[in-house]
Amino acid sequence: MNTVSLGKTGIKVKQDQFGALPIQRDDMETSIKILRRAYEGGMRYFDTARAYSDSEEKIGLAFKDMGIRDKIYIATKTQATTPDDFWRDLETSLGMLKTDYVDVYQLHNAARCYSPDDGTGMYECMLKAKKDGLIRHIGITAHRILVAVEIADSGLYETLQFPFSYLASDKEVALVDKCKKNGVGFIAMKGLAGGLINRADAAMAFMNEYDNVVPIWGIQRMEELEEWLSFMEETPKMEGEIKEFIEREKKELSGDFCRGCGYCMPCPQGIEINNCARMSLMIRRAPTSGWLSQKWQDEMKKIETCINCRKCTSHCPYELDTPALLRKNYEDYKKVLAGEITV
Repeated sequence: MNTVSLGKTGIKVKQDQFGALPIQRDDMETSIKILRRAYEGGMRYFDTARAYSDSEEKIGLAFKDMGIRDKIYIATKTQATTPDDFWRDLETSLGMLKTDYVDVYQLHNAARCYSPDDGTGMYECMLKAKKDGLIRHIGITAHRILVAVEIADSGLYETLQFPFSYLASDKEVALVDKCKKNGVGFIAMKGLAGGLINRADAAMAFMNEYDNVVPIWGIQRMEELEEWLSFMEETPKMEGEIKEFIEREKKELSGDFCRGCGYCMPCPQGIEINNCARMSLMIRRAPTSGWLSQKWQDEMKKIETCINCRKCTSHCPYELDTPALLRKNYEDYKKVLAGEITV
């Protein structure tokens, strides 16, 4: 497995690291077991966020008595857009994580490239936090490609976190190359494309092709973790059956599709957009019976109430025509229910 140098940060880790968003769905005992097993298995970089409910707290409790703080890297994020909220979030994160510093502190889902003297004071907060030793490296996360490109070119950020998987477009591959050229550490989120990719070995083989990318895999269950850990010793390669599989996947999933990120939510009509807008794919790529249950039939029927307010479209980082995508998925779903289409 590749050992990746994360830009100019000096951080070097295996290309197989821990995304802690999903553990917010686990109880505390399960989360602590998973986190400690991840460390034992060789993972050293743990990514969380103030917005991930109790994820920070679970990391803090898992590692506080192990004496390993200097052996791991903790990254967290703030959704703050004002200095007051920035300092409040950072103080809270340090308390929850039970640490005196954060290795990589990231502006979360930034809608712009914050810079010095832009009037917000946000970048100045980052500089002061770093000077005071509260954070060690300045990072940012984004979902919009134009914002991400500006960040990569700015020379202001040590790391960029952006969605990247084998479904990436040429523009996203170019972004990874740009980060490598500019010495910006690239952290890959959504390596499984929000659940659409269902083979970990293929996802890992793709990442292994990029020696400057650190993927953070969202992990909720111990069996998922064990599969990722197994790749430390036997890393899948982009060859043979895996390469052919990925080529078929890219053909099937090319074009506009919902990644399930949820930034379009909440819907004023109560539509669960992040699942309903990709239902056609989910009923074909996951155990079908669960998605055809009465619960999901009721959820999909809510699409009929869409008032085309387009709030979802304005918030979509991928600039999808979400109402049209919802209607398309609903028509397909009804045909599957009626037996007109077999999945």
